[in-house]
Amino acid sequence: MNKQELRVVGASAVGTAFEWYDFFLYGALVPVIGSKFFSGYGSAAQTVFALLTFAAGFVVRPIGALVFARITDLVGRKIVFMMTLVLMGLSTVAVGLLPTADQIGILSPILLVTCRILQGLAVSGEFGAAVTYVSEYAPSRQRAFFVGWLTGTTALAFSLSLGVQLLVQAIVGADAFEEWGWRVPFLISVLPLALSVWIRSKLNESPLFLRMKEGGTQAKAPLREAFGSRARVRMIAIVFVMAATQSFIGYLSTVYMLTTMKTYLKADSFTVNAIFMVVMLIGFFLCVLACWVSDRIGRRPVLFAGLGLAALLAFPVTGGIVSTTNPDLARAQESVSVTIQADPAECSFQFNPAGTAKFTSDCDRARNVLQANSVTFERQDSTGPTKVLVNDTQVSGGPQLTDELLAALRTTGYPVDGSDGTIKITSVGDFFTGPVLTVALLLLALVAFAQMAQGPAATAMAEVFPTRVRATALSIPYQLGVGMFGGLLPATMVAIGAEVGSTTTALWYPVGALALGLVILVFTLPETKGVDLAEVRLEGDTAEESVVRQDS
Repeated sequence: MNKQELRVVGASAVGTAFEWYDFFLYGALVPVIGSKFFSGYGSAAQTVFALLTFAAGFVVRPIGALVFARITDLVGRKIVFMMTLVLMGLSTVAVGLLPTADQIGILSPILLVTCRILQGLAVSGEFGAAVTYVSEYAPSRQRAFFVGWLTGTTALAFSLSLGVQLLVQAIVGADAFEEWGWRVPFLISVLPLALSVWIRSKLNESPLFLRMKEGGTQAKAPLREAFGSRARVRMIAIVFVMAATQSFIGYLSTVYMLTTMKTYLKADSFTVNAIFMVVMLIGFFLCVLACWVSDRIGRRPVLFAGLGLAALLAFPVTGGIVSTTNPDLARAQESVSVTIQADPAECSFQFNPAGTAKFTSDCDRARNVLQANSVTFERQDSTGPTKVLVNDTQVSGGPQLTDELLAALRTTGYPVDGSDGTIKITSVGDFFTGPVLTVALLLLALVAFAQMAQGPAATAMAEVFPTRVRATALSIPYQLGVGMFGGLLPATMVAIGAEVGSTTTALWYPVGALALGLVILVFTLPETKGVDLAEVRLEGDTAEESVVRQDS
């Protein structure tokens, strides 16, 4: 990169990294958020509610895309940079100031969801503007490499959010962090906010947009024009599939695995955060590498390899993570048979955001015990009183159900009271022990698959639409795909696993979606490596929509 290109990419990446830091900081603190804002529920419900609140930032992203992408195509790329940056920073600081549910009751999670919605609106505007801006600056033969430094900041920001959390926890102590220290990472984000605003204020507008504006060919109604022909609608549908498919492996490898290791596998927070911090830092450079490769062999081969490997290896990789992270739990899940025999009317769906349901039946109490201790179980419909079979031991319903069920689980080998075999990092040297290193490498494999898909996909999205509607046509299907599927993935998988008693069953959801999306893209996604963005036209585009050719 020359000096100007380095400035453009660096300033764009710094601001994007800050926005993703704020967005993912919540994901890194899901267990703490659940205990503080949903304290009136059981442990499994706390996790699901916290993840649903995380997902709220995704559900609103299509709305943000409609608003900010239109401004991006009408007014310019730079102004959206600044608007989304400030909105993200202020809403993140607000999270650090919110009272907990124990202090103000139901108003607390309502305010939390409001902040997450504002964060979702901000990051939805950021993506389209940033990818459009950098791709229009980049030479055609290095476009994915340039964009890779931008899209890779999602992994970098995730690593940064974990690093800040670990630093604060080390300074104030684990107990103080659980009590009030979790607020500090949110509050100190005001410092990088100020720095990012200052850096981005020095950027110039995209040259392609300026030339289009000078020629009077910018879109007057970007949304209507984005859907103005059958070819554009078809391409928008393809981008939607691409965004949704790559988001499955993206959020499976990050938020879901991070939360699962802390809650389901019972690994301590420091250990999990330390592993993910290193893995995601490496993931940043893997994204850049994947984009560099796609500049040489094409977007399709790299993207398809990432999705295909994820679909093929998700089960063995996650199985390896479970068995290595908590081997005692894995052995118990393999050898112990647990069955709940109960009347279906007594087994309610236990996640009730309104707080109106009371989970007091024997079936509900039994499931709560099993979920809290990561027990794999089956359900059998029957009449009469609820019974739980733990191998050959029968536990009957009644006042002693909880104590007797825990005793039966201990007898069969479930690590109800914790396990000495669970991976743990207490010093730098522990990171290089066999189990910890194995888990880190397995997680890195999932992250590598995600980066192989994410980087080339982002570049391809910018390369299939004309300049006058690029931000709008790119942002709307991307945010719809990620918002509807990627953002809801962690909460959906946890809810499925809790309901059916098996996280393995829940894994079929993303694996099936990855396979289906890959098949669709193989037959529909064109190769876009090296196209001239100034000359991109689809069937139905008029000649005046072609602007001055971009300098290479």
